[in-house]
Amino acid sequence: MMGPAHSLSGAAAWLGVGAAAAALDHRMPWPVLVIGTLICAGAALAPDLDHKSATISRAFGPISRVLCGVIDKLSQAVYNGTRTSGERRRSGGHRTLTHTWVWAVLIGAGFSAAAVTGGRWAVLVILFIHVVLAVEGLLWRMARVSSDVLVWLLGAASAWILADVLAKPGNGADWLFHADGQEYLWLGLPVVLGALVHSVGDALTVSGCPILWPIRIGGKRWYPLGTPRFMRFRAGAWVEVKILMPLFMLLGGAGGLVALNPF
Repeated sequence: MMGPAHSLSGAAAWLGVGAAAAALDHRMPWPVLVIGTLICAGAALAPDLDHKSATISRAFGPISRVLCGVIDKLSQAVYNGTRTSGERRRSGGHRTLTHTWVWAVLIGAGFSAAAVTGGRWAVLVILFIHVVLAVEGLLWRMARVSSDVLVWLLGAASAWILADVLAKPGNGADWLFHADGQEYLWLGLPVVLGALVHSVGDALTVSGCPILWPIRIGGKRWYPLGTPRFMRFRAGAWVEVKILMPLFMLLGGAGGLVALNPF
């Protein structure tokens, strides 16, 4: 799928988690819902770090372009180093390592560890990265025509405000994890969810997605899971734009209403 659909699906996924938490009588404080939605929307773009032409490659100027090149080479090396004899060698790493459950868990754990050990400054960095990505994905038309610096300033200001709100007692810094020293531990969860939702979205397209690597399926470690062939579509096709994106907005809105309903 394309960047806007990935971000919308990420936002809808976290709002759905908020609705499920409310149904289970473990309602999220509103800052957790808002911040988690933004992080998940941003994280749903991140698996395309292995693609030099993806939305994320433009998000942070030369830094993200260089990072995309590094991740592309890393993904290619991991693929070629772990493929089975029935899988051809590749000269690029797109839709390999970063599109697996292993990557999602590792990257989420890394952000959780950074948030817990780094305190406020780490939280600010995490929020800045993902708010910028969320703006690039959810508001992609406006982000394309505006200056990158304006998007970065919006991300920095939003990160500062949201970090202050989250740090106030009762606003969710310790949501889900209440032990001393576990504040902000939950911040890795929307990162994991966003990455997984991205991979599931790509599994709906014609190429499929090797989400379950390194588990062998049909003798292949990089087996491209997906829906039945007749149900798949090309990225950016009318099915994505006319059906899936409105569906994500509808589901996200419904999830948000349930999550925020005080009764």
